Amino acid sequence: MSKHAVNLGWVCCILLLVTACVWRSDREDPVSKKPVSAPTTETPASNYIPDEDHGDFKVDHQQLKTAKFTRIDAKIRDSKLLEKAADKLNAALTLPRDVILRTAECGRVNAFYTPKEPSVTVCFELMDHYYQVFRSSGESSDEAYNQMFDAVRFVYLHEVGHALVDLYALPITGNEEDAADRCSAYINIEYLGKDGVDAVLAAAKAFALDGKRGNANRLDLADEHLLQEQRYYNSLCMLYGSDTTKYQYLVTDKILPSERAARCQAEYTRSRNSWAQLLEPYLRK
Repeated sequence: MSKHAVNLGWVCCILLLVTACVWRSDREDPVSKKPVSAPTTETPASNYIPDEDHGDFKVDHQQLKTAKFTRIDAKIRDSKLLEKAADKLNAALTLPRDVILRTAECGRVNAFYTPKEPSVTVCFELMDHYYQVFRSSGESSDEAYNQMFDAVRFVYLHEVGHALVDLYALPITGNEEDAADRCSAYINIEYLGKDGVDAVLAAAKAFALDGKRGNANRLDLADEHLLQEQRYYNSLCMLYGSDTTKYQYLVTDKILPSERAARCQAEYTRSRNSWAQLLEPYLRK
């Protein structure tokens, strides 16, 4: 195994530590306004030389405004999950500038990448939202909690995908939201084993459940994000395409339409090869 592959494995393990406690959705509860991530703007990374290192991942735990999320906040702080993740990420990647890993009470269901700082923020409200979504499907409290944390891994990596595109000025010839989803699926499937597969499946389930909670309106259709139902099938297609024998049940049980399944292996191979090539120059030698 090459040193670059080992370093990428480190990155994925680190992100697994972070995502043990956080999650994100690109859409809020359909009955309310969809959360808005700050628009991606080009940073000085366009002139960044990969072999140089001008920044670090740093942690910011913002103070809670209410007591509702005290227990989750305390668990994150006491275990130093974000601090450990930042240390490992700094050992694996070179950066053009500092990046903040933040937990916060946001006042709305959201998680987002902000290019100006830059930072990745995960909101406690989002975790609660998806816990409620899984509970509404009939899951027990413990199982809903577990699935929420699995789904967190997928969406947190989605936000990190946005950060990497911005910081490294990566060429994305298509919808960046879809590219970030595919980045997350690629890392989960290729490097996180069963935990990664569980993350993809939990995210797909959350997309499907959220999609059923309301009809898409004009703004949803005009938005850069894919519809939740599309994200559901795209996530399943990535999983099936990664191993058509292992995940044949997705087609046999008519979860993934056979018409789409026929193209999934090629879709996954293109996504995997593209992300591996894009990230390779920024791994520490």
